[in-house]
Amino acid sequence: MTKAMINTVTISKADIPSGGMKSYKQEDDSIILITRDDDEFRAFDGKCPHAGADLGDGLRCGNRVVCPWHHASFDSRDGSLLEPIATEGLTQYELTNDGDNVTVNISAKLNKPIENDKLTDTHTIIVGGGGAGFMTANQLRHGGYGGKITMISKDDKAPYNRPLLSKAFLAGKMDEDKLLLGGADWASSNDIDLRLNQTVSEVLPSEATIVIENENGTSERETADFLVVATGASPTTPPIKGADIDGVYTLRSMADAKLIKAASHDQRVVIIGTGFIGMETASALAQAGTTASITVIGQGSRVMSNIVSETVSNALIKLHEEKGIDFVFDATVNEITKIDRQADKDGDSQAFSHVGGVTLANGEHIDADIVILGTGVSPRTEILNEVNDPDGVQVDAHLQLRDGVYALGDIAKASNQMGRMRIEHWRVALQHGMVTAAAILNDDNVDSLEARIPFFWTMQYGKSLRYSGHAATPDHNILFGTPDTLDYIEYYFDDEGEDTRASAASTLGRDKELVAFSELLRRGHAPTRAQLNAGFDMIDQAHALSR
Repeated sequence: MTKAMINTVTISKADIPSGGMKSYKQEDDSIILITRDDDEFRAFDGKCPHAGADLGDGLRCGNRVVCPWHHASFDSRDGSLLEPIATEGLTQYELTNDGDNVTVNISAKLNKPIENDKLTDTHTIIVGGGGAGFMTANQLRHGGYGGKITMISKDDKAPYNRPLLSKAFLAGKMDEDKLLLGGADWASSNDIDLRLNQTVSEVLPSEATIVIENENGTSERETADFLVVATGASPTTPPIKGADIDGVYTLRSMADAKLIKAASHDQRVVIIGTGFIGMETASALAQAGTTASITVIGQGSRVMSNIVSETVSNALIKLHEEKGIDFVFDATVNEITKIDRQADKDGDSQAFSHVGGVTLANGEHIDADIVILGTGVSPRTEILNEVNDPDGVQVDAHLQLRDGVYALGDIAKASNQMGRMRIEHWRVALQHGMVTAAAILNDDNVDSLEARIPFFWTMQYGKSLRYSGHAATPDHNILFGTPDTLDYIEYYFDDEGEDTRASAASTLGRDKELVAFSELLRRGHAPTRAQLNAGFDMIDQAHALSR
């Protein structure tokens, strides 16, 4: 029971069992989260800092409070961040014991100010302004790093939330300024020298040195005590004739998203690719409601075929078709055709070529005004090509390539709980930033990558499909629920063995069960095929393991 006063909330102790937690929604839309361990109670802001989820709807496993939406995790004892996608911890409030009740003073915050007094005479250079680079800089400052931080980015924007480009931004549901990581003044408020529109042409790991290419053709070198390389990935353009003509787009940056948003109005859009980027783009443009038509072309027979089973894939296809999306499967695009047009510029009539459609290998032609390539990405490892291969930069569990030199994000091939792999997911990039900052600060309290698991989500028509772990194929699976009603959870295995443990799972609508699975997987106790078929209770087991 809650009783709202001016700045305090009184809560009955009997509401919360030891080892548990509970959230309390207030009239002003705020949420208070209370955790309990025996007679020790603690109070926090109960909204996840990432997207505002009610943390009370999540799961508490031991000292971890896990968000039900995107699996950000917080320490139940002090609210500190344990796992992204959130980029900061929880605000903790003063709490007093009042007999059978506890009283929370929401005007009294317990979070201590950060003293940036560590490594004050050092310089950290971060190459890349994406999620991995941002998280490294952010965690360094939150961890007390007092040295100089320089971030160099080819982009013309401060670090922003790239996954939302193909979700909320293209759909017209989120403005550009809302995508900025840490807010508009993040760099200045954290004393970070953010250099935009600059290109690093070479990294010399043995010297912890970078070469910066200037607009006038000259170059300069900079050396750091700690060098973090997080150059990300570039969209892959398939060898299709006409892929370089006007009207063909890829989606990776804010600039790309703006171009697509402007160019797609009243136009016939063709999307090549049925992975989650292609599907999200189709969903976002359909929700925006500004195109003339949207057709998605896939080489395979279904969508997201390397991630989910055929049954789940068919449910996603149905969802898109109900929104007016056309699909062409088992198709190879031979050519993006062009048409010649005339345009007036400065009083002169000039000829130019523009997209006219796509021609498939079977001879079919599909009319189009713009084409969007959702055909994957490749890591930007060129500047490190002397020491690494195109499949990724080989680093240790702390993302270290050389003493004081780190490679992270989309370019890193690192060992996590699931083995050594290169993963192009936002949450993984943020994990890399946390681990790298901890390594620089020599902070042993932060888990290495080997204690973490991958997670990603895709948002289509307001429905969030979430995936935890890693499976080489979705073919060895067990499905519970009904994907057609967008209510299922599916577990994936490396083979058909009864004693094989699940290595990944995806869900629509069963978020708490996925959180529980993720915690079991993280701790090496994922259920076997036989256990799942016998009615394994995921949530109970996650609670039991954490006691």
